[in-house]
Amino acid sequence: MRLLSQKATCNTHGQDSSYFLGWEEYEKNPYDEIKNPTGIIQMGLAENQLSFDLLESWLSNNQDAASFKQDGRSIFRELALFQDYHGLPAFKKAMVEFMSEIRGNKVSFDQNKLVLSAGATSANETLIFCLAEPGDAFLLPTPYYPGFDRDLKWRTGVEIVPIQCTSSNDFQITAPALEQAYQEAQQQNLKVKGVLVTNPSNPLGTTMSRSELNLLLSFITAKGIHLISDEIYSGTVFDSPGFVSIMEILKDRKCEKAEVWNRVHIVYSLSKDLGLPGFRVGAIYSNDEMVVSAATKMSSFGLVSSQTQYLLSSLLSDKKFTKNYISENQKRLKQRQNLLIKGLKKAGISCLKSNASLFCWVNMKHLLKSNTFEAEMDLWRKIVYHVKLNISPGSSCHCTEPGWFRVCFANMSEETLNLAMDRLKTFVDSVINTRSQSSHQQLKSLRRNSHTKWVFRLSFDALHDREPDER
Repeated sequence: MRLLSQKATCNTHGQDSSYFLGWEEYEKNPYDEIKNPTGIIQMGLAENQLSFDLLESWLSNNQDAASFKQDGRSIFRELALFQDYHGLPAFKKAMVEFMSEIRGNKVSFDQNKLVLSAGATSANETLIFCLAEPGDAFLLPTPYYPGFDRDLKWRTGVEIVPIQCTSSNDFQITAPALEQAYQEAQQQNLKVKGVLVTNPSNPLGTTMSRSELNLLLSFITAKGIHLISDEIYSGTVFDSPGFVSIMEILKDRKCEKAEVWNRVHIVYSLSKDLGLPGFRVGAIYSNDEMVVSAATKMSSFGLVSSQTQYLLSSLLSDKKFTKNYISENQKRLKQRQNLLIKGLKKAGISCLKSNASLFCWVNMKHLLKSNTFEAEMDLWRKIVYHVKLNISPGSSCHCTEPGWFRVCFANMSEETLNLAMDRLKTFVDSVINTRSQSSHQQLKSLRRNSHTKWVFRLSFDALHDREPDER
């Protein structure tokens, strides 16, 4: 008799992905400047640690919020007993206003259409539960965040069908790629329920263009399906072109009274923009009342603590702070990205031009032994085990081309990033030197063989030039 469920014993969580395996290796041998200077540097974790000083400064200047006080009076008891899964109204109001601020106040959000969740992971899964049945499919453009194989599929039973994007147009979504993915799903007898995109993209670090967003909106309108726009990196856009939310496109096209208005949903989180992944604050925004109602009920399985909501409602309501934080954080992200690109360039490595997020999409094709994913994994293992850098291979992101890697830059100090770049340059130099020596040896061998053949040919010709009696 089976004692455990199929869910508990199956191997569909995705934990065996190289994306997670790299984390495991890092945890066995984590770099520490003093305790373990030769350890693995974590460059596979998209955390924003660049602006903690701004948050800590606010906390020190707002002791009442940090001590769960209101007008000098403790409200600890009320917060400790608060269990309403709709969330604190003050926090939801502050949250939607912050979302609008990040988008340049070009769009506004209704707090009654916002559902709180324990992070974006929970928000995405909850949306899938609301929109699809087990065996249905969602289309995702490649490359995509490796965790989606877990977040979207594991417990919901939904399938992912890739929209194949390539480096020929910087991995932008095209109409033929969308249609091909849709047809492939149908050939597999999968009912397509929607498209899910990350904007800005994880792992590309790029914002989606207006043309791409309009293409997506036209596609889901024609097919009668949903669109989930995961916008958890929206506040990290540090360079032009600026961020355009799918909500802005909906309003530009005056879709408020159209059926598609209820089939576009946004996922948001404070994990990346504020650098607070441990606070587990995520959200779903939907114009569909039934989705909001169902998602709110499901949120009972992953609530945001009332203490967290109270603290962050105070912080996000401080408009002077949020304005300065958004600006300063984006400035720091740009500086740190420039530092990474400079280090990569010194090592002879290029990356996709990007304007957002906490990572770069790095091109190491020239370091592969062959243009295969096997060669990519071989290179990845060398970088993790010998160079001692944990980066994410493109194959874990379902990239169609071998040789691309996601490299994070905002989860470490400037000194650690410089060390990582020094290690990488040393490795690249050794690879190039080895290849150069190998090519030199091959050339010498080729010349030696040619010389031997030439001498043999001379001897052979001389023999045939003699008269018969000389032989």
